Amino acid sequence: MNVCGVRRALLLVLGQKAQALELGEGEYRSVSNVFAVPSVIRLLYLVKRPLFTRRLSRREVFWRDQFTCQYCGKQTRELTLDHVVPRVLNGPHTWENVVAACVPCNHRKAGRTPVQARMRLQREPLPPRANPYYHLMHRPLPDEWSIYLPWMAQRRPAEPAAAVGSVPVPAQA
Repeated sequence: MNVCGVRRALLLVLGQKAQALELGEGEYRSVSNVFAVPSVIRLLYLVKRPLFTRRLSRREVFWRDQFTCQYCGKQTRELTLDHVVPRVLNGPHTWENVVAACVPCNHRKAGRTPVQARMRLQREPLPPRANPYYHLMHRPLPDEWSIYLPWMAQRRPAEPAAAVGSVPVPAQA
């Protein structure tokens, strides 16, 4: 399973590498044709997909650290980025060296390492785990995707489990 953009999905369907299972709202126009936008597709055979990498950004660091200062543990939306080994000491701008910090903790640490500032990190900063669905976790998704995405299937009302091979019987009034 993979999630891709509308353009890539349409190219996979037109190239007969995938089949459209659900159609979304809207249309995709070219000079001479109008195409229905596929919302869910099924690959007909294995197609190599581009590697998914997460960009190092303020928002991504805050989501990784759950909007919590990594020095004092305060949960707030008013955070700053802090380099564990400061840039003035040639600290790299990498996932392992950047954490979320509240303004008072960032000022207190200043251009020093946590050891020099006598501060302790709540947890070691690590790159986020690879999750191809991460970019979908914090935004609204179309209802037709619910049967295909594991975390959305749990939100739907549970249906009684039927025995294998059984035939549903209509309810009597």
